[in-house]
Amino acid sequence: MSLKLKFIEQASAPGANVSAVCREFGVSRQTGHKWLRRYREQGYLGLVEQSRRPRSSPLVKSEEMVEAIVELRDRRPSWGPDKIAQMLTAKFGSDAPARSTVARVLRRLGKVKRRRSPVRVWSVEGKPYVEAKAPNDLWTIDFKGWWRARNGQRCEPLTVRDAFSRYVLTVTLMSAINGSKVRRVLQRLFEEHGVPAAIQCDNGPPWVSVLARGGLTKLSVWLLSLGIRLIRSRPACPQDNGGHERMHRDLGELQLTPAKSRRAQQPQCDRWVVDFNHVRPHAALGGKTPAEVYRPAERRPVVPRMPSYPPEWRTRRVTKKGVLCFQGDHVRLGKSLGRQLVGLRYENSLRWRAFYFEVDLGIVEIASLDGVVSTEVSTSNEATVSGVNPDQEAQAGGAVSA
Repeated sequence: MSLKLKFIEQASAPGANVSAVCREFGVSRQTGHKWLRRYREQGYLGLVEQSRRPRSSPLVKSEEMVEAIVELRDRRPSWGPDKIAQMLTAKFGSDAPARSTVARVLRRLGKVKRRRSPVRVWSVEGKPYVEAKAPNDLWTIDFKGWWRARNGQRCEPLTVRDAFSRYVLTVTLMSAINGSKVRRVLQRLFEEHGVPAAIQCDNGPPWVSVLARGGLTKLSVWLLSLGIRLIRSRPACPQDNGGHERMHRDLGELQLTPAKSRRAQQPQCDRWVVDFNHVRPHAALGGKTPAEVYRPAERRPVVPRMPSYPPEWRTRRVTKKGVLCFQGDHVRLGKSLGRQLVGLRYENSLRWRAFYFEVDLGIVEIASLDGVVSTEVSTSNEATVSGVNPDQEAQAGGAVSA
C-alpha cells in the first residue's frame, strides 16, 4: 500500500511522465493507469486490493438445475450430456445449461466413469526398410482419405501399388474399411498379377491391430499364410510410405469434381489408373511410364500354406475362439489366429516364445503355484500358463507335438 501511495504522489505531480514512473516502480503501464483511475474515482480507498472473483459466473447453475441434471442421470444412466442437455432445454428453455455444463456437473458429482485407454500390446520399432529391385518385390497398400459423392455416398478408395515400377494395380472404391472386402480385392489382384514377395501397410485397420499379439488381424494372418512378408510403417509416420502418399495426392484430383454416386465414381477412378500407368511419364523411371516397367509375377496358386517350424519347437493349433491349449491350460492369442498352427520355442527357465510363421507373438510362461492353475495374459505380450512343473518342462524342450 505504501508503494501505491508513493506511486500516486509521483504520477499525479504536474508534468509527470507516467510511463517513466511505472518503470521506476516496476509495474506495467496498464497497472499504473488502473491505480490512477481508481484514485481519481474513489480516492485512497480505491487503492485497496479488490477481489478478483468475476461478478458473474455463467457456468455455475442453480441448485434446482443441478438436481434436475442428477435426477435425469439417475433415471437414465445410459444418457450422456447431450441427451440430458436436450431434455433440460425442452423443460427450462433458455435457462437450461449447456452441454459442457452438464458434463462438468456429472463429472464433479462422480456420475461419469473415466474409461482407461486401451493398452497397446504391439507396436512398430524402428523405421522399416526394404529395397525393391524388381517388380512385385514390394507392393504398398493403403486407404486414401474418403470423400462423398454428390448423393452423399461415402467413397473410400483402396489403393494398391507396385513400389518398383510405381504401377497402380487398383483403385477400388468402398463404402467403408472392411477386411473381408479387401481380401476379395487382393485375391483378384493375386490371381491377375501374381503374389508379391512383401506388402507394406500402415498401422491402421484392417492390416494391423495394436491390441492383438503380433499386431495380427484376420487379413494379415491370411497374407502371411500366402508367404507374403508384411512390412509395417511407424505410427503417424506417412513418410515411411512416401511414394504411396505422393500417388494419393495425385488421386485427390478426383474428389474436386465428385460423381453423382459411388458407382458412377468408380469408372472415373479406372480412367485415372489408365492415365497414371500408361500415359503419364515418371521422372523416377527415366521418363518411362509405369506400364513400360511393370511385369506380372510368376503365377502360383493363391492358397494358404502350412507354417513350418524347427523340429525342436512345439506346435499347437489355436482353437476357433483364438485360445492356445498348452499342457492342459489355456492362453488367449486372439480370434485372428483361430485354427492356425503356431510354434513354441523354449527360451529359458519356464519361458516359451510363440510364433506364427516369423511373427513373434510374445512370451508364454509356464508356472505352478500351490497346485492352483492360473492363466494370465499381460499387456507386455506375456502370458502365464500354469499346471506344468519344472521337471516336465525340461523334458519337453525337444518334443514336437502336432
